[in-house]
Amino acid sequence: MSFVDVLPLAIVMIAGPQIISSIFLSTSERWRANATAYVFGAALSISLVVAIAYLLGNSLGSDGGLLGASARQLLYVVVLALLVYAGVDTYRNRTVSEPPKWMGELTSAAPQFSFRLGFLLLGFFPTNVVTSITVGTYLAANGAPVTDAAGFVLLTLFLLALPSLGVVILGKRAETALPHIRDWMNDNSWIISEAVIVIFAVLTLRNLLG
Repeated sequence: MSFVDVLPLAIVMIAGPQIISSIFLSTSERWRANATAYVFGAALSISLVVAIAYLLGNSLGSDGGLLGASARQLLYVVVLALLVYAGVDTYRNRTVSEPPKWMGELTSAAPQFSFRLGFLLLGFFPTNVVTSITVGTYLAANGAPVTDAAGFVLLTLFLLALPSLGVVILGKRAETALPHIRDWMNDNSWIISEAVIVIFAVLTLRNLLG
């Protein structure tokens, strides 16, 4: 079930400037190349952070790990602490109603910039770092293989690609629809993120106490 457990955290990964940047890039001058580069950069950084967190957690939580039999309980505590941080950070930034000014430049971005943005924003944005580490640590605590993170990574990438897929499907109509979606996400994404974080925290707490 670990494969399924971590899937909802993909929503936390894209809620905020991540999906808004994707929307801007999907309406840019070179939107196909930009969207592809953005998603590819995100794939590399998310996979890297999750893998490192998993390896560190697994080295501590295995039967012969450094912390002995209580390691898994400690890993669950770490997961809860990370979730609390993510929840507080999301709530603290809920009133940021306007995207950063640099986002306005994305409509004329180059693929190289889009790749770097995807790599840095999805891999090293504070909430994303915490979420990816949470996934890797949670899988290690459950003794699940790191491949169970594949669904989480793929779902995150699919959600990031949705604006560009919308352009492919809707064509010119996407130019009207996407700004409305962008504004709604900018105003309400924090609520969705908080709900997912709470649900995952309850699940983790159940594992910790059970």
